[in-house]
Amino acid sequence: MPELPEVETTIKGLNILLGLKVIKFNLHTKKLRYIIPNSIFKIHKGSKIINIQRIAKYILVHFNGGYSIVLHLGMSGRLRILNEFKNREKHDHFAINFENSKILVFNDQRKFGFIDCDKTKKIYNRKYFLALGIDALDNKLNFDYVYKKINHSIVPIKQILLNQKIISGIGNIYANEILFDSKISPFVKGKNLNKKQIVKLICSIRKILKKAIKLGGSSIKNYVSSDGNLGNFQSSFKVYNKEGRKISKFLIKKSTQYGRATYYCPNIQK
Repeated sequence: MPELPEVETTIKGLNILLGLKVIKFNLHTKKLRYIIPNSIFKIHKGSKIINIQRIAKYILVHFNGGYSIVLHLGMSGRLRILNEFKNREKHDHFAINFENSKILVFNDQRKFGFIDCDKTKKIYNRKYFLALGIDALDNKLNFDYVYKKINHSIVPIKQILLNQKIISGIGNIYANEILFDSKISPFVKGKNLNKKQIVKLICSIRKILKKAIKLGGSSIKNYVSSDGNLGNFQSSFKVYNKEGRKISKFLIKKSTQYGRATYYCPNIQK
């Protein structure tokens, strides 16, 4: 958390900063998950944001001076856009003041997120980008790709969905919902999925993620969009965090896989 839909929703909110000039930077913390590079100060006063994009769960902010910032929200990170900055909150680590009194603030209570910066032409060569699999919403995520990745795998399909080196952008919440929607057990090994199940899985990935984006993501603990609004997809959860409840007269159960909570309905998911 946040996962692909929350990051996509965050970027939509950030688009109001496009074309605005930077007035000043405020760096309150030298290190989050990693040390924040000094290259961030290469983004000078007067620079403008020319593009904002998402790669998996990463946010890239591109400036016209040829530098880009990469933001990862980790477990508890969030970006806020303020019209005025009265009081710095306890976990505000970084802020950019723009013209028109807009202020972008990076807040991360647990410090699992990170901020990186480099020349735009170099930033895409970061190891954390090069290691990513196909984006969960990319059209290249098709039957041939998925089959090639899982047809010999003894790893449970839920763990495969969470493997960012295979499919990037899916986290635990949406893996649970995707597998329920596709009626696939989270415990079935990748190699045991048949063609029909793989096709259904891909359709469910797109269906669930697109619906979550439309509803502004899921607000479970810390997530709010950059404009301060809560996501609403949690009201559409079928199994996540619903242990002991019933769906279609069948009980939803909870288990643990690789340290992550798994919610599923064994009577529906085979």
